[in-house]
Amino acid sequence: MREARRRPAAKGQPHPHVASDGAPSGSDELQGRRALILTMLRELTTPIGISDIADRLRLHPNTVRFHLNALISAGRVERALGDPAGPGRPPLLFRARREMDRNGPHNYRLLAEILAGFLAATVPDPATAAIALGQTWGASLTDQQMTRAKATKGEAVTRLVGLLDQLGFEPEPEPEPEPDKGSRARQIRLRHCPFLDLVGQYAEVICPLHLGLMQGAMKTLTTSVAVSRLEPFVEPDLCVAHLTPTGRRS
Repeated sequence: MREARRRPAAKGQPHPHVASDGAPSGSDELQGRRALILTMLRELTTPIGISDIADRLRLHPNTVRFHLNALISAGRVERALGDPAGPGRPPLLFRARREMDRNGPHNYRLLAEILAGFLAATVPDPATAAIALGQTWGASLTDQQMTRAKATKGEAVTRLVGLLDQLGFEPEPEPEPEPDKGSRARQIRLRHCPFLDLVGQYAEVICPLHLGLMQGAMKTLTTSVAVSRLEPFVEPDLCVAHLTPTGRRS
């Protein structure tokens, strides 16, 4: 059976979560008081003012105001206007926001593990599927304003490097080949893998996904060069993406 919610203490009586000496229980006094205020507001069905909060929790109104401002900045509490008792401004009240904390703990790694594991276990050719998924992903990440007109080869490589940098790959582009040296494939050297924790178990999915990402982005940017292959971990701290001219002009 679900436990009944505690009823807030009446005005002038200590809140049930307050220690006997008036200080909040818990090792972190600052966070403890903030949690007490939030817990009390969640238990109430109507907004409440600073003085009432201070009375219930045996805190100074300035202390309550300080913690309320922090909770408002964090999106956990919101202000509300009460009914005016007479001439003048209506009283300022506070209530807990009825939504989950967007700044609370995240576990995107678990989500990534679930999706990578599902792809690896259920798709006959997970590498091909990952490349196709990455191509769609890469195309969606490129700036549509920038891709209305196809970029030159150099511009496209620069934009791809910028995108990879934003995603955490720490790219190191090779310099442009000298004109008298003839045409040759270029490389983008990647010094970090943002999915490094998953590569050991799901390399057959993660590495092709990254290749597809680069291919999709480059295809959106230009038709004169393509990302032909990705060499994972040619050195312990280096993966290499190979770029090949296509012979087509943008």
